[in-house]
Amino acid sequence: MEIAYWIVAGLLGVFYLYAGGKKAVQSKERLAPMMGWVDTVPMGLVRAIGAVEILGAAGLVLPPLTGIAPGLAMAAAIGLLVLQVLATALHLSRSEVKETGLNVALIVLAAVAAWLATTW
Repeated sequence: MEIAYWIVAGLLGVFYLYAGGKKAVQSKERLAPMMGWVDTVPMGLVRAIGAVEILGAAGLVLPPLTGIAPGLAMAAAIGLLVLQVLATALHLSRSEVKETGLNVALIVLAAVAAWLATTW
């Protein structure tokens, strides 16, 4: 179970570190071709979402790695799950049904990570 957690947490960590980093530092003009929703959301919120994604990635990896407050890994996974549920709702409200496939995959991975974090 521990190996499975590290595989899932590693995948989620890399994804969220990359996606969150882009949201945290890139301009609206650079993000818009990849993320059409940034035009309808204040840039401060886009930056905040990026920061949450970066912190979530760190929360998945650092607590279990250091042994300090490993329960935070489950909290991070649940937080990322909630984030993706909200992102799916945003896409559906914009009639972007095709874009929800990645959200659903990330919801499943975050749920698996939360479950695996409780098993060891």
